[in-house]
Amino acid sequence: MDEIAELSGVSKPMVYAYLGTKDELFVACLNREAGRLLESVAGVIDPTLPPDQQLWRGLRAFFAYVGAHRDGWAVLYRQARSSEPFATELALMRRRMVDVIAEKLAAALEAEGRKVGEDELVTMAFALVGAGESLADRLADSPDEDPERTATRMMNAVWLGAGQLLHGEKWRPAPPAPEAAP
Repeated sequence: MDEIAELSGVSKPMVYAYLGTKDELFVACLNREAGRLLESVAGVIDPTLPPDQQLWRGLRAFFAYVGAHRDGWAVLYRQARSSEPFATELALMRRRMVDVIAEKLAAALEAEGRKVGEDELVTMAFALVGAGESLADRLADSPDEDPERTATRMMNAVWLGAGQLLHGEKWRPAPPAPEAAP
């Protein structure tokens, strides 16, 4: 807070008066970054494109944002995951992202003439968000890693399976092997 006061040219009490507590300031930073991230992703998704192109554009924008803000991602999202009240705030942001992705998946499935239950869509959206966050962590830790290459890797991992789901295919476990006679 001393550094913020010095950089802004006001006293430390004035920083608290304007910005509130350190926790309130951190939550404001989380919300600002989450908003910027969502805007950068939503801004490139064209609903008239095929579902794979929508996902591709969204992934590229997401990883480009993380690649351009590696330190911000590492500090804000990692620190927020591990302590309250930030973890709750981050969970709310993650849920907004999950809802947006589930909505996009529903639209893609409807375009293919399929309807899938909301629970299935939300489960898939949570999986996509979790995988994206994990790869974003890796990207933030690897200064030589290219955001475009990360987006391509995720697209390959996700779309090959999602493409099959869009066409109604589902994985099912193999039936249990019959027991051998004694």
